[in-house]
Formats: sequence, structure tokens, C-alpha cells
Amino acid sequence: MKKEEIKELSTQDLKDRLAEMEKEYLQLKINHSISPLDSPAKITHERKMIARVKTELRQRELNIK
Repeated sequence: MKKEEIKELSTQDLKDRLAEMEKEYLQLKINHSISPLDSPAKITHERKMIARVKTELRQRELNIK
């Protein structure tokens, strides 16, 4: 998902995606601690995507006020 795609989504969709992404991120971390992943960079990518979504949600929150 790119920044443009994030900005196009509604606030509720972003919140839903954020919850889903956080679950996936935690599952990746757990799986990686048990047996190493083929691509550990995927963990970093997921963490950055979560940060992007949280940033967009925060910007929308500040713009409303």
C-alpha cells in the first residue's frame, strides 16, 4: 500500500486496516522468534506501514480540530 492509497481510504477503513496490520506484525514477530523467516525485512516493512497509517490517522485527527 502506497501513501496515495492510504490517503484515499476513509478513516474507518484505516482503523480496520491498522488493527489487521498490527495482528499480522505480531504474528510475524512470533514466527520469527520460533524459526527465522526467509525475509526478515518483511518485519521492518510491516512496522513502517503501521507507522504510515498511524501518521495519517493522526493528521486527520488534527485537521478536524
